[in-house]
Amino acid sequence: MARQEKIGIVGSGFIGRSWAMLFASSGYEVSIYDVKPEQVSAALEDIMQHLRSLEKSGMLRGTTLASEQHKCIKGASSLKDCVEGAKLVQESVFEDEELKKEVLSEIDQLADPDTILSSSTSCIVPSKLSAHLTHKANFIVCHPVNPPYYVPLVEVVPAPWTSKDVIARAGALMKEIGQSPVIFSKELPGFGLNRLQYALLNECNNLLQSGILSAEGIDTLIKDGFGYRCAFMGPFEISALNAHGIEDFIKRYGPTVASVTKTFAKPPSWIPEESGTLIEQVNELIPKEKLMERRQWRDMRLAALAKLKKELKEQEASEK
Repeated sequence: MARQEKIGIVGSGFIGRSWAMLFASSGYEVSIYDVKPEQVSAALEDIMQHLRSLEKSGMLRGTTLASEQHKCIKGASSLKDCVEGAKLVQESVFEDEELKKEVLSEIDQLADPDTILSSSTSCIVPSKLSAHLTHKANFIVCHPVNPPYYVPLVEVVPAPWTSKDVIARAGALMKEIGQSPVIFSKELPGFGLNRLQYALLNECNNLLQSGILSAEGIDTLIKDGFGYRCAFMGPFEISALNAHGIEDFIKRYGPTVASVTKTFAKPPSWIPEESGTLIEQVNELIPKEKLMERRQWRDMRLAALAKLKKELKEQEASEK
């Protein structure tokens, strides 16, 4: 059953569509706006196809049918129609700072005084996007992980002036729609996920550039090694379980961690012309003409993993 509460989505690309599906799964009335009306129409058709496919595979979120969830999502004829009366407005336009600031300014002028103004940005710190807003205390970043429907993490990052009430409300709303919010105490470039991802990418690139491992070898090392454990545990739990708790891990392996870390090279160049064989090797692994096919493969595997984790959680809950 649809709620009498509205969510505004500004931007009808992949992330905007995913947000719409997530909020609709919990019965929210979702309004999508895009500067190009034809893109909204295409988004609504694509969302229907995805919902039906999810329903058929048993991966549809929520307790209502795909058709009922789709009815919760409507296209807005104007930004005003999208924003007015919304509990939260999720800005999901291209990752361009000036564009986002411009769009957020327009949203700010139309939003109700208590509406949460949220951005899907993956790296831009909230203070850069919201310093000019009238309702800047209502602004926060809710950064989803691609693809959001299958990967539940959301980084909830406040600006220095974001109110505690907005932080709490945004976090609660993310939990309500089935996501896993991580609440930051303050902003920092790249937030948390990308900082960790970039640290890993730097060392992977260094291993490749030094000729120690190939791109294929590095990907295998992660997907068939480290990644197995990380699908269910974070690095601190992994460490604690590899010893008699985290204190024992530090006593046993802390000196090794420190000594190996000292051998790390400085971060490599991420300029194409200075990337050595990286581009060539990765293009051999994943040819550009097969990227779309591979993305679909990725989403199917992530859907299967999400289904397994859901079943395991239900099993654990029943055993308590």
